[in-house]
Amino acid sequence: MEKITSTEQFQTLIQGEKPVMAVFKAVWCKDCHFIDPFMPDVEAKYADKLTLIEIDRDEFPDLCDHYQILGIPSFIAFSQGKELVRFVSKLRKTREEIEQFFDRALQVADTLQKG
Repeated sequence: MEKITSTEQFQTLIQGEKPVMAVFKAVWCKDCHFIDPFMPDVEAKYADKLTLIEIDRDEFPDLCDHYQILGIPSFIAFSQGKELVRFVSKLRKTREEIEQFFDRALQVADTLQKG
């Protein structure tokens, strides 16, 4: 998962044709660390369909304010610079829930491209 180092990098990456999954996290977040062990496998599973990027909430507070990121980890899918769907909940996210969300994001992206 590519870690974002600037707002400009983030803006450039979300403009692509291939959907981008932005994962908003923080070093101190226990639920973020809970997903760390299985996220490389999830990323590999979706590598041909999605680009995953990681945004540290504490390093980019203005970006998080702009997208109203209140809880972490939060997932937002983008395509061609537009937000498609987001997965935010106060509950710990399981691998199955994350994969279901990725599948839903891909369905939305596919529907919009055909539209």
